[in-house]
Amino acid sequence: MSDPSPLAGDFFSLLARHHASPLRTAVSPDAPVQTQATTVFAFHFADGVLMGGDRRATAGNVIVTDCVDKVLELDARSLLAIAGVPATAFEMARVLQTSFEYYRRSQLQSLSLPAKVRALARLLRENLPMTMQGIGVVMPVFAGVDQTVSPPAPQIYFYDPLGAQFHAVGYAASGSGAGTIRSILSFQDRYGQPRPTRMNLQQAVQFALRLLMIASEFDSATGGVNPDAHTFATIKVLRGSGVETVAAEKQAELLKS
Repeated sequence: MSDPSPLAGDFFSLLARHHASPLRTAVSPDAPVQTQATTVFAFHFADGVLMGGDRRATAGNVIVTDCVDKVLELDARSLLAIAGVPATAFEMARVLQTSFEYYRRSQLQSLSLPAKVRALARLLRENLPMTMQGIGVVMPVFAGVDQTVSPPAPQIYFYDPLGAQFHAVGYAASGSGAGTIRSILSFQDRYGQPRPTRMNLQQAVQFALRLLMIASEFDSATGGVNPDAHTFATIKVLRGSGVETVAAEKQAELLKS
């Protein structure tokens, strides 16, 4: 039997020992225009955290698709919203999903919230060469449950492209439509009734959909919401007990009410 390693639960160290970098890429001067995914956001409401995003991806002035899911479940108690280059962001999400599950299985317990936050920061730092060249830039929003408090409470974090992490007290947004969304969230938090933190689930979903509808009016890269075309957002809710997805049918129903 081999000697136990102090890094037994560290998936990233396992990759390094086998010289398997999860985000190793080469850049060609003739590379095509990058596909970009925007816009995503998260805010606290009365029951937890709502995380949402439009479903549009663009490449320059071309709309590539309106069917991208930008809010991803990493495990039962954490969500990742991606803004930037989907190819890089989806690979980061897959590495994190595997890392969290590897730790859970090898250590018989879930990774702590601070460790999850640092794991994403580490991937962003490893992507630094691509970021400095303006290729593969990712600016995610992360939400996870802090299980050290009672009752367990979801928290929101946002990152810059170099891997710096910031704790968001009330809300965070990323992507090309983020400026508009942050402005509306700030106004609603200061002067609106109800404030986001006092909204129930129905009010929070309605508010999220309207955020994207307004952002799409000022930003062509934001897909918005179009009930007539059955185009809705990706919306997930994180509570202390876990993750819930708000389906398109439910979104349509709430928009009519």
